[in-house]
Amino acid sequence: MAKAKATAFFCSECGCETSKWQGQCPSCKAWNTLVEAPRAAKKERITGRGLRPEAVPVTLSQIENMQEERFTSGFSELDGVLGGGIVPASLVLVGGDPGIGKSTLLLQMCRHVSAAGRKVLYISGEESLRQIKMRAQRMGEFTENLSFLCETDLDTVAETLRKYSPEVVIIDSIQTMYREDLDSAPGSVGQVRESTNVLLQLAKGLGITIFLVGHVTKEGTVAGPRMLEHMVDTVLYFEGERSASYRIIRAVKNRFGSTNEIGVFDMQGDGLHEVKNPSEFMLNGRPEGASGSMVTCAMEGTRPVLLEIQALVCRSNFGNPRRTAAGADYNRVNLLMAVLEKRMGLRLAECDAYVNIAGGMRLSEPSLDLGIVTALYSSYQDVVVGDKTMVFGEVGLAGEVRGVSQADRRVNEALKLGFDTCILPASAARRLGEVPGIRLIGVRNIGEALAALRRENENR
Repeated sequence: MAKAKATAFFCSECGCETSKWQGQCPSCKAWNTLVEAPRAAKKERITGRGLRPEAVPVTLSQIENMQEERFTSGFSELDGVLGGGIVPASLVLVGGDPGIGKSTLLLQMCRHVSAAGRKVLYISGEESLRQIKMRAQRMGEFTENLSFLCETDLDTVAETLRKYSPEVVIIDSIQTMYREDLDSAPGSVGQVRESTNVLLQLAKGLGITIFLVGHVTKEGTVAGPRMLEHMVDTVLYFEGERSASYRIIRAVKNRFGSTNEIGVFDMQGDGLHEVKNPSEFMLNGRPEGASGSMVTCAMEGTRPVLLEIQALVCRSNFGNPRRTAAGADYNRVNLLMAVLEKRMGLRLAECDAYVNIAGGMRLSEPSLDLGIVTALYSSYQDVVVGDKTMVFGEVGLAGEVRGVSQADRRVNEALKLGFDTCILPASAARRLGEVPGIRLIGVRNIGEALAALRRENENR
């Protein structure tokens, strides 16, 4: 009989196993995702006689209803993203670009959690103990409840967790962990899958909360098999531009809360600091009396964030005008410029156009449409809008301004930061009525919105 192969090919997207390599995964139809890895050891066939006595199905009425007990991470921003705090016996995956601040954030979290009297273990497979201490000395004092271990052998890590029984564990990173019984190198599909499976069993069996640090690919997704994100309870992504000081953490999966929340941090010399008011942080340094600058409001989950949209429209010196969009969707900007040309008669085809969301934010929410349109018009006609005017709304191909969700939160955020005028969809203005302290101008199309801008310019 032919000897069974010791390796197989696994899809990094869905985990499908095949005996030979194929260009396309037969399960999820993804291309070039099959990776060779050792087969899992075969287990003995389970018969009816070998069933464990505790494997008995139960109904919902027989399951004890227990209230989950959360504890704080020390950061209100991180607690909000996690759904109200850290859930015991959970497995959390934290991904992000190299150098973005993942290890710094988790080390600061360990400092706060250990100071609250909880036993914390930080396991590093990438840094030595001296490197960790150099980074920790910039953050302040640490208690004796926080311990460190430099280890990549997963069997040693598992034995340490069983022996010391910490309440919170940091694995930095999951791609450095390996099992000796697997022939593949650390970071491969098989090693990452098996390591995560072992840590998942330890988290649920011992009641330990484990945070996994995951590397990301050039596409921005966590490196390794896609099933890694399916196995964990929560997936967090740490985002931000290296040239900017702010960092955003958001949840793309959360079994214990909503995925619509974000946390904003500011990277400084002594670590990450929470940004309680992101709108004020994003509008810091906004120019006064400049055309092409508009303030709009985007919703990040349930949090409104005021942003400055800058546009520069100038006559092109070449036959093919140049279009650039930084932070906004490039195709959406071209679409809105076509709407301005068709509905308002602006000759934008002869001009270069540059659109930028100040601060390095990257957004694609439809409510930014009216802000982009008014910023382009302001720059093209050199119309200066008042510094206390805010706009938001979705723009359709017919030039109509459509309503957006949570208009009341957007208006209240503008009112809180001292804005006295808000140009918004007419449907939202009728629903809100009169709001003390701010003047609402409802518009049905971009013609009415641009006319309102001209009136604001004349009244300056």
